[in-house]
Amino acid sequence: MLTLTSASSALTLFPECKTQRRRFSISAAADDKFPSFLPKQMEEIKDPFARKLATRIERLPVNVSFSEKSIMSSCVKPLIQSNQNPVVLLHSFDSSCLEWRYTFPLLEEAGLETWAIDILGWGFSNLERIKSCDVASKREHFYQLWKSYIKRPMTLVGPSLGAAVAVDFAVNHPEAVENLVLIDASVYAEGTGNLAKLPRAVAYAGFNAYQHMLGTFSFSLCEKGVGLLNLCSSDSNVSILKSFPLRLYTTFLAFKGLSFDTGLDWVSIGKLHCLYPWWEDATVSFMISGGYNVSRQIDQVMQKTLIIWGEDDQIISNKLAVRLHCELPNSNIRQIPDCGHLPHVEKPDSAARLILEFMQNHSCQKKAQLAPTEEVVY
Repeated sequence: MLTLTSASSALTLFPECKTQRRRFSISAAADDKFPSFLPKQMEEIKDPFARKLATRIERLPVNVSFSEKSIMSSCVKPLIQSNQNPVVLLHSFDSSCLEWRYTFPLLEEAGLETWAIDILGWGFSNLERIKSCDVASKREHFYQLWKSYIKRPMTLVGPSLGAAVAVDFAVNHPEAVENLVLIDASVYAEGTGNLAKLPRAVAYAGFNAYQHMLGTFSFSLCEKGVGLLNLCSSDSNVSILKSFPLRLYTTFLAFKGLSFDTGLDWVSIGKLHCLYPWWEDATVSFMISGGYNVSRQIDQVMQKTLIIWGEDDQIISNKLAVRLHCELPNSNIRQIPDCGHLPHVEKPDSAARLILEFMQNHSCQKKAQLAPTEEVVY
């Protein structure tokens, strides 16, 4: 019997977090010291939570087989070390670790050893000499980062396309993943679809000549759950993905009841990494490689999994949440009411509460399994 449980019934482990609805002032955080490798436009961001998390972003050297030199890879490292295995936060398509600006501090305050990782090709890593950002490259890069720095089985959290990254990684490196949290998961899209058929030159120069092959954008996006990628299917070139109007549109599609001023700032945060000169190369490499197609891997996931879904998701239908729950052999599903596509941004209190509750329950179950049983002698 399938049961959908609302997050509103969870214990209140955090104070109500409504900070993202404020109108922010740049002067309120003017003394923030940002890493020199971040785009200078970071100074213009108003959101104090984004500004604070940005001060903690650092680059770690990661050795991979497809690069002669180490990739200086961006992430936010934990401030605390815990006896419990760490929680590692991925981000959604073409985003960065700043996506976790509201939920990350709540998880740390709850005592979790928390990492936020930028997926290869996105975020704030130095990709100047990297030519490949396909799925295999992203997987190897993440594995080598985990092997070099995290070093313990983790609770891996993936929102939207990050859920596909998490599923792929958990299936290929089960020793690294203790359990999974999938948030409004984009795991049924067939990669980048027809975009993968484009010659590289066309992917750079423009898509218009290929409209007969690609088709035009329609609102079936919301039912198919194919994400931001298909929004560019009738536009001019890959640079459309960093265009302000497109990102503004998808921001208001993704979040419920967002004010215009906050939406503008969130768009600026979301496109910061697009300002790097290598962003276009990395994006084209990913698109023409075919992207993530993990639907056939879902039944191979053996880790205990929590599925979190915003009840009002306008990007990916919650019907797919039910399907995912049915297909994952060891999963629970929790829905967050009055919430859109990215609960960890829109409802950080609820998202953090569910993640912590899931990890606590898993920890209790492990202890119970390891506890010695008394032998009864008759």
